[in-house]
Amino acid sequence: MSEPGTIRIGARRSPLAVAQAEWVAGQLQLRGVPTEVVGITTQGDVDRRELTQIGGTGVFASAVRDALHADTIDLAVHSGKDLPTAPVPGLEVVAHPEREDPRDVLIGLRLADLDGARVGTGSPRRASQLQAWARARGIEITVQPIRGNVDRRISLVRSGEVDATLLAAAGLRRLGRLSGTGQELQVIDAAGVPQCPAELLDPEVMLPAAAQGALAVEAVAGSPAAELAAVLDHQPTRTRVIAERSLLARLEAGCTAPVGALAELDRGRDIASDLTMAAVIGRTYPSTFDETAAEGSLIRVAGSGSADEAAALGARLAEDLLARLDRT
Repeated sequence: MSEPGTIRIGARRSPLAVAQAEWVAGQLQLRGVPTEVVGITTQGDVDRRELTQIGGTGVFASAVRDALHADTIDLAVHSGKDLPTAPVPGLEVVAHPEREDPRDVLIGLRLADLDGARVGTGSPRRASQLQAWARARGIEITVQPIRGNVDRRISLVRSGEVDATLLAAAGLRRLGRLSGTGQELQVIDAAGVPQCPAELLDPEVMLPAAAQGALAVEAVAGSPAAELAAVLDHQPTRTRVIAERSLLARLEAGCTAPVGALAELDRGRDIASDLTMAAVIGRTYPSTFDETAAEGSLIRVAGSGSADEAAALGARLAEDLLARLDRT
């Protein structure tokens, strides 16, 4: 039973989700707000099929949102990339704290060593872009569908089931699992022991999922908890997330679609173009990852606009992608 006045913060039970919820709890505690973290089991945690088979969108968020509606938690902490774009009546995202590194990390091998490699990933977005990168260089790779948390996927590399895998840099950093820089970058275990070589992937190689690296703190609209958590909002992060999720919403694409997007904010630019954004989409939603490897399977666009019109920039780039899809 919670003490009166304690803010109950709900999240998935995975180590990363718990770490994210504990970070939010810690930020509120620094502001004098008592908190506790409540673990919630979601469909994505218990259904071991590939995310493309179970629907992807919402499988990690629905149960946590249900807990908000049921008043068993006061705040929900989501990974921004897992949150469906459709709003839920009665709920609002009250804070996007400052974004972590949005890039992806190649683990087990570096790009220069990928020829002939088996790369494990459950993400059509990652599979599509990595296949396109390899094809452009005459490199042969095999993409093998895998699922699991950070440690599970690292273990598949260490056991030799796959030669490499891809993970979000933000999750690895929040878990304290990245060490070193450049060619010395390593994934480490909880004790700091090196596990695998790693390479941060430039967005020119691999655009991240929309809102990757950003957290979304959700609450019942107008609730006391919503007001308390609003102080954690980071406006530059919110602007970038709005642009990226606006693109995703216009495409009507979920978190398993082969779509990547990254918005960058540069206040040093002219105010009419201080927000820039790049996006990529696979031409089809494949039934197998090998289908993403068809020549010309990716369409990439870029544009700029005012940070005050972030949603409009995302929607405009989505229209560009859809128009180019229609012409093929």
